[in-house]
Amino acid sequence: MASTKFITFEGGEGVGKTTQIKLLAAALEKSGLQVLTTREPGGSPAAERIRELLLTSDAVWDPVSESLLLSAARRDHLAFTIWPAIKAGSWVLSDRFTDSTLAYQGYGKGLEIAWLESLYRTIAGDFAPDLTLLLDLPVEEGLKRTVNRMKDNNCYEKMDLTFHERLRTGYLTIAKANLKRIAIIDAGGEVAAIQAQIQKAVTARLEVRFS
Repeated sequence: MASTKFITFEGGEGVGKTTQIKLLAAALEKSGLQVLTTREPGGSPAAERIRELLLTSDAVWDPVSESLLLSAARRDHLAFTIWPAIKAGSWVLSDRFTDSTLAYQGYGKGLEIAWLESLYRTIAGDFAPDLTLLLDLPVEEGLKRTVNRMKDNNCYEKMDLTFHERLRTGYLTIAKANLKRIAIIDAGGEVAAIQAQIQKAVTARLEVRFS
């Protein structure tokens, strides 16, 4: 059986990451693996408080401040959730990680990619996901899916269409530059079909055999 791995799920708003990460976790557990699911921003008590500040508070953050808060949350997430879980033998599945910062604050809000990458190296060194699953969907379709969940008051869902177009372009650009790590998943089909793509990618890249 494959050794402990760190898998991240990425994509714009409404692509279905939350559903798919739960399905993959269940499939991995059924195959005999110990699995922890987590999310960003968040995933540890302190990081969850930062999540509230970023996503649901009335505060308006400029992109640099936003990136620094995200980095603080990520460092806490790594130190108190991700790294301990991996050390304890769990596969860790995270709903968003550092590619989200590159896409949202870099391509979406215009911060320098090199600076964001340097910021990540400061908090995480050379640590990186073993596999990133990028769920890709046309922007208009993804935003339609978010309408019924506006109760979450996610500020990013309220950004204009051009922001989300930049976001999608950014994700695809990141993927093309990291083909060994990132698998692009067509998120436009039925839930089961999307999960089948995901499991195929996990099998091919990480040598997992699902039971």
